[in-house]
Amino acid sequence: MADILEVATAEFADKGLAGARIDEIASLTRTSKRMIYYYFGSKEGLYIAVLEDAYRRMRQIEAQLHLEDLAPEAALRTLVGFTYDYQTGNPTFIRLVMNENMHRGEFIAQSATIQQLNVPVITAVRQVYERGVKDGVFRDDVDPIDLHRSISALCFFSVSNRHTFSQIFRLDLETPEAIAARRLSIIEMIVRFVRR
Repeated sequence: MADILEVATAEFADKGLAGARIDEIASLTRTSKRMIYYYFGSKEGLYIAVLEDAYRRMRQIEAQLHLEDLAPEAALRTLVGFTYDYQTGNPTFIRLVMNENMHRGEFIAQSATIQQLNVPVITAVRQVYERGVKDGVFRDDVDPIDLHRSISALCFFSVSNRHTFSQIFRLDLETPEAIAARRLSIIEMIVRFVRR
């Protein structure tokens, strides 16, 4: 099943749900269409399983950050840096999310697993933020879900739009220097936004 998910992830990320072919996934995994349908029920079921696996992998790594052991600002910097690094290092995840947004979240809405996988990150953001407010380092009028959304937006856009930005502004946004500079810029934006 892991091989099927890995190949299907690449197929759905590159071609979207409509363009991905079960025949191609079966061929690349040396299995049969029948076996894929046995495990996942349908092409849409496989697509949902791919989305669940993508979110699960990110959230499992995120859970190992031990943000509770860090001072609030350091914890926030760590979380933002992790989000940027993960998304920059996993453009397949970004393409999957972009494809799912073209479906207006139709398939994520069918997955209770994805809903549950995202509860811990909101809890982590809320706890870091509330500790910062309590310590007097963060202002007290920021919604934690909106803060998570802002972190995600800045990091996501840096990957999803790097090709168009590179062409429009004639920049090489994929050099190690450009990636590191953008990472620092996003961390600073978020920290300054919540800082008291």
